[in-house]
Amino acid sequence: MPVTKELTKLCTFLVKAKKATYASQGEANENFLDDGAKEFTYEEGIFKYQDRYYGFNPFTGGEVVWNNGKFFWAMNYYGRIVDASVSSKEIYAFLKKALRRVEKELPYRGPVRFKEGKFEYFNKSEGSIDEFVGEEIIRYNRKGIYKLHYHGGSVK
Repeated sequence: MPVTKELTKLCTFLVKAKKATYASQGEANENFLDDGAKEFTYEEGIFKYQDRYYGFNPFTGGEVVWNNGKFFWAMNYYGRIVDASVSSKEIYAFLKKALRRVEKELPYRGPVRFKEGKFEYFNKSEGSIDEFVGEEIIRYNRKGIYKLHYHGGSVK
């Protein structure tokens, strides 16, 4: 499916929204909802972004974007630490650094690859902003310690 002008604007907006929410604010600054969810929101122009998640390890959640008040795009995710040999605090601090490097060409999670010290982040996806599926992995000393699966696309 061809990527429309509207979807291109969405990619630019998603980068701003993701950098302004979890990637920068982390676990301490989200809104706590009555149903146990934690939530971040961001608005700019015609777009509104919401990231709502449940749990810590494992955790699940979803991101939704509205365009002029209409449900427009969504992504679901499920992730967890698969090896507790590194503290969750260190893992999520590194994850946020990777997520701040999100690019408008692949605005789902972080970059294709990011390395800092003994940590390595990998993000592999298929599809386009209109319909996609992907996985992110964090390794420490080449050993897998964290994994997340995601999928989503535009909604009519």
